[in-house]
Amino acid sequence: MTPVFAHGSLRLYLLSLLAEQPRHGYELIQALSDRFGGTYIPSAGTIYPRLAKLEEEGLVTKSTDGRKTVYEITAAGREELLAREGDLDAIETEVTDSVRRLADEVRFSVTAAMKSLRADLASAKRQAGKENPAPPSSGAPDSSSSIRLESNRALHEADLVLNEFRQQLRADLRNRAAVARVPAATVPELRRQLAEVRAGILASLGR
Repeated sequence: MTPVFAHGSLRLYLLSLLAEQPRHGYELIQALSDRFGGTYIPSAGTIYPRLAKLEEEGLVTKSTDGRKTVYEITAAGREELLAREGDLDAIETEVTDSVRRLADEVRFSVTAAMKSLRADLASAKRQAGKENPAPPSSGAPDSSSSIRLESNRALHEADLVLNEFRQQLRADLRNRAAVARVPAATVPELRRQLAEVRAGILASLGR
């Protein structure tokens, strides 16, 4: 994802993070990653020059804690935050939007995976019909008809389960995105687990 920070916005956002508590450089990088749900992870080369500039302007101070350099906002830094409160609110809105876009990507992945699994189940049903063609009707149910009925019923129930799963996960993601971050690793992990489920289902069908 392209960083949402316009010119000067990252500088302001770093001040807001330091207003919460003193932090060292890695903690600031981690805090930014958390706020963006892992979709934006700034490099040290992005963060430290801005911290140095903030220090030159008297907006932050730094001290050494063992091997770590801890940065702390100054009174002048808090005054700037207060003066630019509207700008900071706009940045927070962008952060929220980026997390929602990630949740949309996860939902899209779920939908695609569910469609693929339904197609495989339908294909397996058709294959079973070819391997067990229906004999001429004699007015009485036979084993082939029973197999087809059972297959149709299983496919219908599987479709209901898939739809229920999709709707429930979509609701869970929306609730998560509303109150906290959705980690970027959610998408590849979702794909991996759904691929495993699909492979297991196909194996059980003897495909």
